[in-house]
Amino acid sequence: MPKKTKAKRIRLGDLLVANKKITEEQLQQALNAQKTTGHRLGRTLVDLGFLTSDELMEFLSRKLGVPYVDLTQFELDPELVQHLPEEVARRCRAILLERIEEGFRVGMDDPTNIFAFDELVQVLDCPLVLTLVKEEDLEASLNNIYRHTTEINDFAAALGQELSEEGDAEEEIDESISDAPVVQLLQHVFEDAVRVNASDIHIEPDEDGLRIRFRLDGILRVQTVAEKRIARAVASRLKLMAGMDISEKRLPQDGRFNIKIRDKSLDIRVSTMPVQYGESVVMRLLHRSANLMEIDQLGMPPAMAERLRQLIRSPHGMIFVTGPTGSGKTTTLYAALSALNSPDSKIITVEDPVEYRLKGINQVQVNQKIDLTFARILRTILRQDPDIVLVGEMRDRETIEIGLRAALTGHLVLSSLHTNDAVSTFSRLMDMGAESFLIASTVRGVVAQRLVRQICDKCSEPDPLEPGIRTALEQEFGERIHEMKFYKGKGCSHCNSQGYTGRIGVYELLTMDDDILRAVHSGDVVEITEVVKQLQTYHGVDKGYYTLKQSALLLASQGKTTAEEVLRITYGMTG
Repeated sequence: MPKKTKAKRIRLGDLLVANKKITEEQLQQALNAQKTTGHRLGRTLVDLGFLTSDELMEFLSRKLGVPYVDLTQFELDPELVQHLPEEVARRCRAILLERIEEGFRVGMDDPTNIFAFDELVQVLDCPLVLTLVKEEDLEASLNNIYRHTTEINDFAAALGQELSEEGDAEEEIDESISDAPVVQLLQHVFEDAVRVNASDIHIEPDEDGLRIRFRLDGILRVQTVAEKRIARAVASRLKLMAGMDISEKRLPQDGRFNIKIRDKSLDIRVSTMPVQYGESVVMRLLHRSANLMEIDQLGMPPAMAERLRQLIRSPHGMIFVTGPTGSGKTTTLYAALSALNSPDSKIITVEDPVEYRLKGINQVQVNQKIDLTFARILRTILRQDPDIVLVGEMRDRETIEIGLRAALTGHLVLSSLHTNDAVSTFSRLMDMGAESFLIASTVRGVVAQRLVRQICDKCSEPDPLEPGIRTALEQEFGERIHEMKFYKGKGCSHCNSQGYTGRIGVYELLTMDDDILRAVHSGDVVEITEVVKQLQTYHGVDKGYYTLKQSALLLASQGKTTAEEVLRITYGMTG
């Protein structure tokens, strides 16, 4: 029979100091850090590097006499877990692991919290046996289990029933009604999207129903499929929130609104487009409270990161960040701005939209409705005596010419372009009407990038590679792949059985040398491509030059991404 356990309240810091796991000075430093981060003491100590997460768990398990359970290796029963209401589970920092003869085995990240333990006993009304779990694993498991899929389906059904009873006549939507099914439906959709860290929400009517999908780590996943009849009400509500014309259904529209979900402030960018069975709505979720990355946090190889830091110190010239939509270009540009931001530099940005608010920087929002375009703003910016200018995207000939001439006349200009690799930047600029001599005189460097899914570090294991994948890698990279070890995630509760958590950047940084300058000045695209190929041959990774392919392979060999991801993003690339 399992031994019934009762939590004992012990101060973790005192316990660790008494057992010489940390010093009194380290404890005080962690307590001071807690005041800023708001994190629990154990997590703070691990984040500061005073001890590892495994060391902390082993120590607590032994001292408290409570067994430790690795949630990443434990198969949770979603139905059993939800016997404990979500609000109680999150408040008490607990999760139900299994049913035992007398009650439940429950995991807590702080078994010494007697108040939480007493509340759990009262709510469940049965004896409990305690186990210890990691804080970060508990948070991930709670987010994965307590999804709003059932509530979303219920509200979608209720909305469909309401519309069925009222007929097809479209009524004016009252923004003050907060308990209407459409409002509750969207509230739960947003909460679920934030919980799983989705970057986009797609709401798409088709012949069979209304499909709601989330983009997670760059991959679309179906959240729910509801009745098609609710599509109009959902689209109208979102258009109302975004300040759009709800009566216009024949033309695409763009808008945005702010919303607070689970104490997080979000900017929601909304795009609507008429499709065969109604209006497709796509929403990009931007976390206003998200911390901007520094250059060292982007995931670049150290030698490349240092070259980028040197590049952005140029007093003038143009630097481009290139890649397809959703490749992280804005993150890289903001990391560069963060490094450049100082009281003695005037920085102005022109963006569409302004995605993150940056202190000390003048940010201007494009507004096409009043003819406040990139080009018009850029002409005005140059009369504002800036040192550094960021142009969110080079979209037309006029903007490119003004940007290049600004770089020529003593300004450092940062911008982005939609190209597949670094060398394509020059042909793209020339196709858009830029003069080759002006490009050669101003462009200092080009960052090309992609995002790949990152292997879950909780369930990473060696990957022997399937024969087809090994053959494809050999054709792409040669015999050297046989000397490398590759990894994959087998799937666990931490990554929702996907094997991946988050994404990481893959980069190529091309800086101008005399050979490239001559080729660009000539305007010969073929010559430019050949010169860059020679650069890749003579300046390989030992001198800090990585192609996109080499960067991707490096990440795979370090166990950060999989061979499949390498092949996915390098397919069709040169170099």
